[in-house]
This record gives sequence, structure tokens and C-alpha cells, in this order.
Amino acid sequence: LSYGLYKGKLSLGIYDRLKDSPDGNYVVVTGINPTPLGEGKSTTTVGLSQALGAHLGQKVMTCIRQPSMGPTFGIKGGAAGGGYSQVAPMEEFNLHMTGDIHAITAANNLFAAAIDTRYLHEQTASVNFMWNKLCPKDKKGVRTFENSMLPRLRKLGIHSNNPDDLSPEEIERFVKLDIDPASITWRRVTDTNDRFLRQVHIGDGAAEVNKKTGESLGRPAAFAITVASEIMAVLALATDLKDLRARLGRMIACFSKS
Repeated sequence: LSYGLYKGKLSLGIYDRLKDSPDGNYVVVTGINPTPLGEGKSTTTVGLSQALGAHLGQKVMTCIRQPSMGPTFGIKGGAAGGGYSQVAPMEEFNLHMTGDIHAITAANNLFAAAIDTRYLHEQTASVNFMWNKLCPKDKKGVRTFENSMLPRLRKLGIHSNNPDDLSPEEIERFVKLDIDPASITWRRVTDTNDRFLRQVHIGDGAAEVNKKTGESLGRPAAFAITVASEIMAVLALATDLKDLRARLGRMIACFSKS
């Protein structure tokens, strides 16, 4: 999939096509203390690849992560290497690349919004309202659990896959996560070094209140830089789409009051 003259994405199907080819050698460059201007892992990685390819005649592929906007707009001016050992054109590499970091930003912040929205709904809506939203009746009046709901049911000790079999107590346990806001560890992210977002307070709007008590649902929160998101780590470690989904599903963002 082409992204202009210098960029493209490879299909995962290429792995299947080459799976019977002989394995190569895998060299990892990590944990280097950079110079004051930032020459470190990227510069060493690119330089090593140039030495193996141009001078030793080996077939080499260099794999480095898309830079964050942090170093791009800081004193380093990018993270594409340096001197004669850098990725070119560096502006194509440093600025957005193919958009993966922005996709991670959106996914991370969507999850953060879902956590706070769920907490709001649990403080303002009835159990019956949430039940009808999470497990609505179809045109024939039949309720059905989504497959993604089944692990939660099992965790609650509910073994029936038929929503109509649940007792009122089981329905309430299912629809209410009972989130403890003080335990929320999931931070929103941005791909810019903005120190004033490190510690913030959210939920100060007039509508973000408990309708029963009038208590504000606002809480302290924090931002991190996008590449520090757990989603970034999972994306780097996942072996395929199925593994990615499984790892995302195992993330812990908060705890219940119980």
C-alpha cells in the first residue's frame, strides 16, 4: 500500500509467502545513552545497516520505530538518525509517517473516554436503562449477548449464554462495572511534549454530576506522550491481528470498588 513516493505498508500476507525461506540474523540495538544532540539508537542502527549492506554486501533490512513528535519539535529535531547515518527524506519519516502513532492516539483516548463515560452512566442511569443499551432486544424481541461479553459473564460466575436466564441481581452485576475513579490508571495521550498536560483535572462541566446527589464527577487525571501508551507496546509485541486483540483485551485500566 503506497503512501506517496517514499513510503508504503507491507501486507501481513508477505510473511506467509516467505515463511519457508531460510531465517536470517536478528540484531537488536537498544539501551544506548545518546549524545547531547540525540545520536543514539537510531544513528547506530542505521549506521550498522549501512556497514552490513554497503561494505559487507549482506542483504539488510532496517527496522526502526516511527519517531514521536516530541523529539521532532525538540532540540533533536527528529529521530531519524544523524550525519551520514539517517533515514531520508527525514521529514517524511519524522512527520506522521503512515499515521500509525496518530491511530494509537485515537485508540488510546477513545478507551479513556469510554471509561469516564461508563462511570458517568453508572452514576446517572438506572440498571434497566443500561441493560437495554448493552443487550437490546432485536425485532423479534430476543436479547443476545455479544461474544465479547462472555468472558465478563464467566468472570462473574454466570454460565448462561441466554440473557433471559439472568436474575435481576445478575443483571445488575453484569451492567455495573462499579468503577472506583481513584483507581483509574489509564492516561490520555498526545504526541506533543506539553508539560502542562502532565497533571490535569477533568469532568468539571455542569453536566458531569451525579443526578441523585449533585456531586461532581470530576477527578484528577494525566496525559502521557503517545509512544508511552500501552497500546504502542502491544502493537510492537503482537504477532498478528488475533494476538493484538487478545493483548488489548487483557489490559487493566481501573478496578472496581469491591
